[in-house]
Amino acid sequence: MLDEGAAGAGPVGPGPHPPATGEAASRPAERQPRAPVGLPTRRDTARPFAPRRLRPVRPRRHTRACLRDALMVVAALFTAIALAACGPGTGSGSDGGNGPRIALLLPDATTARWETQDRPLLEKNIEELCGDCSVEHVNAKGEVALQQEQMHSMIAKGVDTIVLVAVDARSLRPAVRKADEAGIPVIAYDRLAEGPISGYVSFDGEEVGRLQGRALLEAMDDDNTPSGQIVMMNGDPSDPNAVSFKKGALSVLTGRVKIGKEYDTLQWRAEAANLNMSAAISALGVGNIHGVYAANDGLAAGSISALRANKVEPLPPVTGQDAELRAVQRIVSGHQYMTVYKPFAPEASGGAAMAVAAVRGESLDRVAPDEVKSSTGKTVPALMLTPVSVTVDNIKNTLVKDGVYTVRQICTSHLMAACDKAGLT
Repeated sequence: MLDEGAAGAGPVGPGPHPPATGEAASRPAERQPRAPVGLPTRRDTARPFAPRRLRPVRPRRHTRACLRDALMVVAALFTAIALAACGPGTGSGSDGGNGPRIALLLPDATTARWETQDRPLLEKNIEELCGDCSVEHVNAKGEVALQQEQMHSMIAKGVDTIVLVAVDARSLRPAVRKADEAGIPVIAYDRLAEGPISGYVSFDGEEVGRLQGRALLEAMDDDNTPSGQIVMMNGDPSDPNAVSFKKGALSVLTGRVKIGKEYDTLQWRAEAANLNMSAAISALGVGNIHGVYAANDGLAAGSISALRANKVEPLPPVTGQDAELRAVQRIVSGHQYMTVYKPFAPEASGGAAMAVAAVRGESLDRVAPDEVKSSTGKTVPALMLTPVSVTVDNIKNTLVKDGVYTVRQICTSHLMAACDKAGLT
């Protein structure tokens, strides 16, 4: 086995002897005396054999460069793998080179729309409006402290604009102020963040609540329980939207129905709604709940699960919001009465337009024709969109027509009969 340092040095062993010089070279070969057998010849005694000592071969400069390049490639590969493993809990981004950088901070992964609808639409619209812009997105997983860290990290990185869906508007206020001090505009997306924001895009929250309240009254009237007893499953009170939804719903429901139980649901968790609904059933009785106001589809899912587990039959009408696919399927099957569809495309388009305008230092008034008053008392540009009530009667003319879902996505094998009845063919 060869020593590594000898690699490429040729075979080990005696090579050809150099030609003799001097007197021995000029003497005819036949005049050289022949040595007796077994005795060394003159040549043997004059030039005894000894193996040459091989020096280790040092890598050439280009070899060292190749090794360095190879190590850099390996390092880059591991970095890419690490980034790919980040997922929505931490974040990801596209390489925008030296172009403007836009940070997208999402609140949680429990509400399907953030990762499946809003994020891809925002990224697509930003790319179309600003080809050299890059988007880095992170998800706070419903944790206020994590979103605060993410905000500070984006500020430290020196991003050009932040699009924020706040987990807790009040808790994020210091971070929003810090971004403003660093000269980084903050666009509040869907939820009105506290602090010196630069713009806001969302839907009229009170109108969302009114749509839910009206739909619930209509369903209860159809069930001949127009003044029956309901359970209110509100959202997280730290979310300004939840406060608006509740206010809008109460403006319709107060004096028309009896509110047997009412719950505020921290972090909009379906599990909490399930537990609260079970408690309401125990307190009010299985047959004494005639309607459920659920502020969004996640809370509707938790409530319906508890109603079915406690053998509440027939199921009372349950409201919702966000037009999640599973909620639409529950509407088709008759387990959920309605949802509020807040068209994702125009909201994402408006949010992207605001972010790009802010990056370029342009006025937001051109893309945000409305106004809202922030918690600082300052009036900021806004884009306020119109929500849509969706029941089994208009799924095809709203969600399917807008391309949110296809009939094939909605109508799985066990829903075919219900889909035929609803005209979803």
